[in-house]
Amino acid sequence: MRAFAAVAEHLHFRDAAAAIGMSQPALSGAVSALEEALGVTLVERTTRKVLLSPAGERLAVRAKAVLDEVGALMEEAEAVRAPFTGALRLGVIPTVAPYLLPTVLRLVHDRYPHLDLQVHEEQTANLLEGLAAGRLDLLLLAVPLGVPGVAELPLFDEDFVLVTPLDHPLGGQRDIPRSALRELNLLLLDEGHCLRDQALDICRDAGRDDVPATTTAAGLSTLVQLVAGGLGVTLLPRTAVKVEISRSSGLRTGFFTDPAPTRRVALAMRAGAARSAEYEELAAALREAMEDLPVRILAA
Repeated sequence: MRAFAAVAEHLHFRDAAAAIGMSQPALSGAVSALEEALGVTLVERTTRKVLLSPAGERLAVRAKAVLDEVGALMEEAEAVRAPFTGALRLGVIPTVAPYLLPTVLRLVHDRYPHLDLQVHEEQTANLLEGLAAGRLDLLLLAVPLGVPGVAELPLFDEDFVLVTPLDHPLGGQRDIPRSALRELNLLLLDEGHCLRDQALDICRDAGRDDVPATTTAAGLSTLVQLVAGGLGVTLLPRTAVKVEISRSSGLRTGFFTDPAPTRRVALAMRAGAARSAEYEELAAALREAMEDLPVRILAA
């Protein structure tokens, strides 16, 4: 097909052969083989010039389009073979995205400039569905997930803190026992957020079986504003404190006694993913980039 396209362009066997680096006999043989395979005459050969047959004129356009697409396919395959190139569709949960994405985006910009990072913020269930369906390549979220076919690459552990109004007796304390959660008016995120489930687990560990959902919020920003308005207290991961507490002067932060309640954040990928080595390298780079955050970096 390359031989025929060259002949169609140059209308001269010698010039066409030189253009694609073939000998003239090999090029002529290739065109004849294509004519035999298609069952049509593409080129009318004379002693003085080369003409395209009517069929050749029609198929020359299609041949060029096919060759262009094959070239694009080869370029894409080369990009796939090269690490940290092409698209990477990253899913992130809402209670992680605002606080870790600046670090992730800076790392990708500085270290992986040819990576086309595409970010999708969704709740955990939707992210896992997207990963299984191939809509997403990699997830950044709280673990453990306990989902078959999903491999986790742990990044760090971070403590939860207690966010209170200014006049709350636990505000600013550094030795709050978990048992204090039994009596507090704890505000939670809406159903579907993994942080809500983690907060409920922490309460159960503290000996509290239920938390009345009198007031809930769709995001942490709204949640801390409700706290500032005196509606209750809430649990916040340490990575969110700097951003969220700065939004209001009516908040204080209290710290739990050791061992404080924690959550683990990791990358998650399909087990056996073709780019698993690339994702593991990215996880290692993220651990290094996150060392300045108020977290405990985990070993690979």
